[in-house]
Amino acid sequence: MDSSSSTTLSNPKNTSLVSRLRKSCLSFAASIQEGFRYVKAFFVGQAKIVTARNEKEASAAELEATKMQVEAEDAAEDIKNRLNKSE
Repeated sequence: MDSSSSTTLSNPKNTSLVSRLRKSCLSFAASIQEGFRYVKAFFVGQAKIVTARNEKEASAAELEATKMQVEAEDAAEDIKNRLNKSE
């Protein structure tokens, strides 16, 4: 029984399936992480805008929130690109 299970695991099709499944899960995790970072950037930005004392601080807070959102997207894209290159 042990030899048949080891033969099944060494099958290239199963290895390929496991590899694709692993990459898909990691890509999904990167997307979820991007979503959380994006939401965090939104709320941090909104809090800073609300607590801003003048228009200059409010615009700086809005710019910072946008920058955080872009950084979240770039980080997720970088992770996904590295996963695709590792094929």
